[in-house]
Amino acid sequence: MDYSFTDSHAHLTSSSILDPDGMVERAKASRVQTIINICTDRESLEKGLLLAQRHKGIYNAAATTPHEVAKEGEELFPFFAEHARKGDLVAIGETGLDYYYAHSPKEVQREFLSRYLQLALACKLPVIFHCRDAFQDLFALCDSEYKGKPALLHCFTGTMKEAEGVLERGWYLSFSGIITFKKSQELREVVRNTPLDRLLIETDTPFLAPQSKRGKVNEPSYLPEIAELIAREKGLEIAAVARAATHNIHYLFSLSH
Repeated sequence: MDYSFTDSHAHLTSSSILDPDGMVERAKASRVQTIINICTDRESLEKGLLLAQRHKGIYNAAATTPHEVAKEGEELFPFFAEHARKGDLVAIGETGLDYYYAHSPKEVQREFLSRYLQLALACKLPVIFHCRDAFQDLFALCDSEYKGKPALLHCFTGTMKEAEGVLERGWYLSFSGIITFKKSQELREVVRNTPLDRLLIETDTPFLAPQSKRGKVNEPSYLPEIAELIAREKGLEIAAVARAATHNIHYLFSLSH
C-alpha cells in the first residue's frame, strides 16, 4: 500500500492522555503518519513541542478554546502568540465560537476570535475553527477580518447549508468519528457532497471514538475506520481518500512531505 493517513486534529498532550508516545507508535502502526496536535493550555503546548521533537510527523497548533477564553484567555494569549511568532506552530487553533454551551460570554468569545485571527494574519498561519450554533457570527466576523484566508472547520457537525458556507470561503471541512455513528445520516450527506480537495479527517483524540470503539478513549490509530466510511459514502477506494486528505493537510499547514 502506497498511502498513509493523516489526523488533522488530536489532543495528544491533553492532561487526560497518560502515554502520548504510545499513541503515536500505535498510530504509525496503523499507517497514520501525520498528526496535528491541538494544544489549549501552557502544559499541553510545552509537552507538544517535546513530543514533536521525539516523533517525526507530529505538528502543533495552539489557542484557547471558546469554552475557556473567559477564564484563561488573557493569561494564555501572550504565551501562544510568542510561540506562533517563533515558528513553533503550524496553525492557530482551535479558536472560534460555541453558543451551544456558552461557557464563555458570546462577546468575550468574539473578542478572542478576533485577536486570534489577527495573530494568524501577522504570522501567516491558517486557523482551525471550532463552531457550534454560531455559524452566522463566525462567517460575519471572518468576512470582515479574515476574508480569503486559509482555515478549516474542525469536527464539522453542521448542516449542508453551513457546510456550503464553509466551502464558499475556501476553507476545509474536517470530519471525525461522529460520522460513523448510527444517527449521523444527515452528516454523512455532507460528507458525500464535500469535494475531496476540501476534505480532512480527524479523531479529536481523546474524544469521539468511532462506532466500533464507542466508550473507549479515542486515539489516532482509530482514524482508518473514519476514512473507510468516507470512502464508502463517496464510492471511492480508501487509498483515494487517504491520499487526498494527506495532500490537503500538507498544503493547508505548509508541511514538508
